[in-house]
Amino acid sequence: MDIYAGMDVSDKATHLCVVDGAGVVLRRDVVASDPELLARWLKRHCPGLVRVVLETGPLSTFLYHGLAERAVPVICICARHARRALSARINKSDVNDAESLAQLARTGWFKAVHIKDGATHIDRAALKIRAQIVSARNGMANQLRGMLKLFGLRLGHVTTPGKRRERLKALFGQRPDLEPVFAGLIESIEALDGQIVRSMKSLEARAQADPVCQRLMSAPGVGPITALAFKSSVEDPARFSRSSDAGAYAGLVPRRSQSGERDYKGHISKAGDAMLRAALYEAANSVLVRLKRPCALQDWGKRLAETKGPKRAKVAVARKLAALLHSLWLSGEEFRWA
Repeated sequence: MDIYAGMDVSDKATHLCVVDGAGVVLRRDVVASDPELLARWLKRHCPGLVRVVLETGPLSTFLYHGLAERAVPVICICARHARRALSARINKSDVNDAESLAQLARTGWFKAVHIKDGATHIDRAALKIRAQIVSARNGMANQLRGMLKLFGLRLGHVTTPGKRRERLKALFGQRPDLEPVFAGLIESIEALDGQIVRSMKSLEARAQADPVCQRLMSAPGVGPITALAFKSSVEDPARFSRSSDAGAYAGLVPRRSQSGERDYKGHISKAGDAMLRAALYEAANSVLVRLKRPCALQDWGKRLAETKGPKRAKVAVARKLAALLHSLWLSGEEFRWA
């Protein structure tokens, strides 16, 4: 008899539900959220197990790899897609969610999610930590700028830590009584500046040591951050049958709502990896604004900016960059400047 199981995962415990091929519930239970205990329970109570389904979440990667290593036929599905099926029940509970996931496993009405390897998550963690530090530094710098204005002191446009120190020295020369008040905030900003520099050096070393990243960085506007973000997000270029699918994966294609005579195309879907989408958009901005060496992609983007506006042009160039990077990865060649 074919058996299917659904797992509703939480931090401490996982609710399990087992159904047969007809959808009849055979067993329910609660097990600690540990792959060893879950695999042991499934092997003991589920002979003839065909498929186990769990949703994406904070523990999904840990549990997926742990169960797969123990020969459990596990599949991780998109929580955004599963939400529609789970919300069909009037009463929401962990027990009902586990049963709904088991029924999804039985019917096959789900979208499987590619689970990345542990080494890939190390690169992604390094990128996210740097982004968090940059966000914290920018927040503190804006707080400093705003609080100085309360006393009529304008920090002005400063682009480097050295210029900021010079400007603050001049401002505190006018109001020496404020220097000890702002000392803690300024020291925190400088400490974060140093941490950002160290983090950037580490990421650059990672990108230089990776042959795929070196190949991707040959493209215009692509640096170590964008190369690492693209490689760690896609992980396997064979996942996409066409290079143009890489832009859709990053959420850079318009939403579409079509029915009968209605066919509406809206803003970009933003359905993919937000970190990859931000990195590609920043690379596109570099191509259109900062790139000194002319290339066909820059000329195309500038023509588009004249008719559609700069924001749409940057999104379009970002989508083109995603397809270009995917092609370079598959071909094994570096970018050739015209």
